Amino acid sequence: MRTCFDSVAGDYDLEFTESPLGRDLRAIVWNRLAVNFKPGDFILELNCGTGEDAVWMAKKGIRVLATDVSAEMLKSTAQKATANGVAGMIEVRHLDISRPETLPSDLRFDGVLSNFGGLNCVGDLRPVASILGERVVPGGRLVLIYMGRYCAWEIAWHCLHLRPITAFRRLRLKGAAARVGSEMLQVWYPTARPMHRVFEPWFSPRRVTGLGVFLPPTYLAHWISDRPRLYRFLGRIERSLASSFPFTSFGDHTICEFERTGESSRRGQ
Repeated sequence: MRTCFDSVAGDYDLEFTESPLGRDLRAIVWNRLAVNFKPGDFILELNCGTGEDAVWMAKKGIRVLATDVSAEMLKSTAQKATANGVAGMIEVRHLDISRPETLPSDLRFDGVLSNFGGLNCVGDLRPVASILGERVVPGGRLVLIYMGRYCAWEIAWHCLHLRPITAFRRLRLKGAAARVGSEMLQVWYPTARPMHRVFEPWFSPRRVTGLGVFLPPTYLAHWISDRPRLYRFLGRIERSLASSFPFTSFGDHTICEFERTGESSRRGQ
């Protein structure tokens, strides 16, 4: 998995972070981070990518342990932190989220962020939930953004282009192969309910928001950018309705927010 993401690190910001659609989607996520995290917090970021979110949090006075499986992504994060004058607020560390037990046992966090689908690379999230249950302080928040199972845009787009296999690939319960750079990677697409079940022994669900419900997936960024009036219209609807039922279930991504509870009688089950 590491080499997959090493190979795309150099182009990630150009193709996603710096695109208008990428900026708009990330701004929606940052609005939720501002609600859940506060200055002085110590946040664990899983799959930090090129460090865009870590730098944003650091500028808000939030300390970040930015982790990723990719050495190239971590290198980009460290460079970006230095360039933005927040290197003292961000520590980068290698972490494979399929092996969360390698996270140092003495660390405690006020919250956790995982943005834009890193959790989709793990078939069984129970070990991740268990470790976070140990390391997040009571009252701490999780903000987990993963690719959902029912992406209305993806289904409609690929059906219109007579690609039914691609249109419904996320519905496969055993996951689907996705191309990352020049390699194939197995990914899984959960829904909010099983995500809640996995994390509820330690965390209480607080809010679910669809992300990319009305705005299209980022692989259609060029298509929607050529239609600025439609783009603006869909952006307004996204901000108004994506957190309302039933739209929470139909985004390219889903934002699940949790709060750490006290010790649970279900712990270890």
